[in-house]
Amino acid sequence: MSLGQTGSANSGSSPTGTAATSSSVLQVPTTSSLFNPYYGSVQEVAAKPEVLELSLAEALRLGLENNLGLVFARQSEQQQRAQFLGVLNVLLPNVDVQGSEAIHQFNLQAEGFRPGLLASFATILGAGGGASPGASFPLIVKVTETQGQANLSQYLFNLAGYDAVRALQHAQKSAHFNSSSSRGLVVLNVGTAYLRAVASEAQVENALALLKTDETALYQTVEKHKAGITANIDELRARVEYQTQQQNLITAENNLAKARIALNREIGLAPDQQIALTETAPYASLSEMPIEDARRQALANRQDYQSLLEQLRTYEYERKAATHERYPTLIFNGNYGVTGVPGLLYHDTWAATGTLSVPIFKEAQFRSDRDTAEYQLQNVRTQIANLTGQIDQQLRDSFIDLRTADELVRVAKSNLDLARTELDQSTQRFQAGIDDNLPSIQAVSTLAQAQTQYVTAVYQLNTARLGLARNLGLIGSKDDPLLPGGQPAGLAARP
Repeated sequence: MSLGQTGSANSGSSPTGTAATSSSVLQVPTTSSLFNPYYGSVQEVAAKPEVLELSLAEALRLGLENNLGLVFARQSEQQQRAQFLGVLNVLLPNVDVQGSEAIHQFNLQAEGFRPGLLASFATILGAGGGASPGASFPLIVKVTETQGQANLSQYLFNLAGYDAVRALQHAQKSAHFNSSSSRGLVVLNVGTAYLRAVASEAQVENALALLKTDETALYQTVEKHKAGITANIDELRARVEYQTQQQNLITAENNLAKARIALNREIGLAPDQQIALTETAPYASLSEMPIEDARRQALANRQDYQSLLEQLRTYEYERKAATHERYPTLIFNGNYGVTGVPGLLYHDTWAATGTLSVPIFKEAQFRSDRDTAEYQLQNVRTQIANLTGQIDQQLRDSFIDLRTADELVRVAKSNLDLARTELDQSTQRFQAGIDDNLPSIQAVSTLAQAQTQYVTAVYQLNTARLGLARNLGLIGSKDDPLLPGGQPAGLAARP
């Protein structure tokens, strides 16, 4: 039997509180992308008139390309890379070339020159001095100067700067792990949305099947009532059950439409794009393992844990940089070029300068930087300790959920078979005239409840597998188990 043949839409009128609670699992979450970007996307593929066949792999590909949360994570990684390059450039050699041509006008009188200055030199030097007593020169002069120059600056020693660069290298790695973790979260959300849509399709299929069953039962009851074999109350019961199932079908179709829209929204498809899901149980089963092995695997694979480790190394180098701010820095500055007046001789010019800078008293700033780095370091250590315990708790919860879901599927499958048998026997007794149709009506309600519980149990089983893969850090890694083919026991592929 396929998942589509055993589900039910009888979630709105379950006879027991258990079924009502189970069916609520399939409700589409109302969280908006305004508050959680992982429920949104940035690129909308135009709707096509034909129905788009959508496999899990294709849904994940579209989600990884278009999901809004992952786009933000990539932008954050790019921003971290830009900050690293900005700091690195300070320590690298900086060379620039410049050329200029300038026209200057000077007021020599303002500089202390006066009209009779050359005559004064002639008096001092005598007749052989080369200056006649009546000689003079203009006091306002214009000079055109052409210059070309190459400049070089380079830190020769800056220990705090080297530590800052190393810190940003690890910050880059932390941002990369955060981006990888966001990738895993997208896979988790898209996979869950895909499973919810699969379960909603099963509910619609089962609602249609039960509606046909109720339609047949109503027809038979009406014919028997016309023939005087059954009482009018039997026809009323059958008609109420038929209309109740019509309501359940409407509710199931509404949930399915919302589930498809939510899935389209997360992967960048147009909301009105019609899709056909091609997989019914898309997750391979994960075998349970000792908690020590699971913890070791999670600590090695979890991107959020690796990101915190890189943050720890970042703040360790920042604390070193705060300590090394007290050390002197040495920088070299130099230039080489030519300067001259157009039409006359050009001559080369150059300069070479080494500057040693020794901080004498910046104690308040030094202590502030050190205390800030120490606070950040202790804070991330606390986060690592907390996450380690949280990972252990998540793994234990996942194993409990997986065992429980396996058992629920087994019991729900058995209960579904019993409910079918009960309905068959009740229908045969009614057709044979042994009973009225009340047992048949009750058996239909029991079957609807059993179908709902089975669909919900399969959904919970697959989401439990997905949650365990996420907690182990496998989602988004090379060992990602999200491959088609894994199905719970007793569940056949949809034809």
